[in-house]
Amino acid sequence: MLRINPFLLFDGNCAEAMSFYHQCFGGDLTVTKLGDSEMKDQLPPEKHDRVIYANLKSDRIEISATDWMAAPEFEPKRGNMFSLFVVANKGEEIKEIFDKLAVRAEAERFQELHDLPIGTYGQFTDRYGVQWIFLKEKD
Repeated sequence: MLRINPFLLFDGNCAEAMSFYHQCFGGDLTVTKLGDSEMKDQLPPEKHDRVIYANLKSDRIEISATDWMAAPEFEPKRGNMFSLFVVANKGEEIKEIFDKLAVRAEAERFQELHDLPIGTYGQFTDRYGVQWIFLKEKD
């Protein structure tokens, strides 16, 4: 099953923002810091207090988020702090959508689908300037 929801990017205040949205919308909130994840060895220790993944979900909404961890040349600024998050549990399903949306995508920050401890991940900005993040959940 394929689903799409907003993915918000914060600069160190993800836990605070998602707690606020939780107060507003209710639902179940999970927050995982980088230092508590399988990904901690892939980034420097000074980023281990940042949120690697947060998810707020209810029967009415789903919002995912993270703290900005991109390279310094891609500093967060208004307008580039959100993406559409495509999640699937089948590799062929996410690959098909990824390939279709990636036609003429910007090359500068393009990340082909690749395996990480969290599953198969990729991202890019499409030809219309929309940022997309893809995850085929780990089996």
